[in-house]
Amino acid sequence: MKDEISPLVSVVVSCYNHENYIKESLLSVLNQTYQNVELIVFDDGSVDKSADIIEALSKEYSFFFQRQKNIGLTATSNKAIKLCKGKYVAFLGSDDVFLEDKLQTQVRFMEERDDIAGCGGSIVYINEKGELLKQKKRKPYREVDFQMIFNNRKAGPPAPTAMIRLDVLRDIGGYDPGNRLEDLYLWLKITHHGHRLAVLPDDMVYYRKHAFNTHKNYKLMADSMIEIYKLYHNEQGYLYAINKVIISMFLKVSRLDKLYAMKLLKEISPRYYNLKVLRGVWGLIVPRKDSLKTLGVLFLSK
Repeated sequence: MKDEISPLVSVVVSCYNHENYIKESLLSVLNQTYQNVELIVFDDGSVDKSADIIEALSKEYSFFFQRQKNIGLTATSNKAIKLCKGKYVAFLGSDDVFLEDKLQTQVRFMEERDDIAGCGGSIVYINEKGELLKQKKRKPYREVDFQMIFNNRKAGPPAPTAMIRLDVLRDIGGYDPGNRLEDLYLWLKITHHGHRLAVLPDDMVYYRKHAFNTHKNYKLMADSMIEIYKLYHNEQGYLYAINKVIISMFLKVSRLDKLYAMKLLKEISPRYYNLKVLRGVWGLIVPRKDSLKTLGVLFLSK
């Protein structure tokens, strides 16, 4: 780190009905090896005991806390960006946990790389009880620009691990409150402004998998991705890029929701049909394995 400078890092947490996880999440920020941290926490209209737990911790550790009516994650994040005083900003999900050296690793890297607007790392998956789940293979260090992300050649940093320069966030206008797929929106907007992003090979966040994770809402994911790509309809290669996105989502949902898959299929231009489209169509025709098992059990029981 340049001359051992320790710039202020703002960590933003927006909590919604995570009474079982929020204390562990906040303590993972407060117990970082990197201590020059400003913690900003909102309770976004929780109807459980989350707000009371946060308030008690805020009095003990003296961090910013505010209760509010539910306005959503992106609107709350924009609200927080206006309050942040740090050189860098990191966002933590109220059910996730920072590894203890996350911020130190990222600040050291960012202080050496003035040309990088933000960085992230790898995710360690845990279940509702905090138990480790089977891990995906770590990916090597990479840097990405607009064309890499836009054409789906390389992904930006996993959102739970990201640290971003505050001046860059403010310069691009923050998040779009109307789009809930905040990471893709932000990475495309940041890189479209000419910045680069980096993904380090280090583990940084325990990401909690449970029934209410946003990524499990495939309709939200697909619709949000399509709307984001439409913002760049004037970019060279737009038709190829958006068809690639729609084809990927079509393949994922073809066995889950046939009606929605048919809607996506109609949006794919025939000139971009490929093997994935054929596999998706096959998924529409052939029943799911669990459905076949159910039919077999019913037949044998007669």
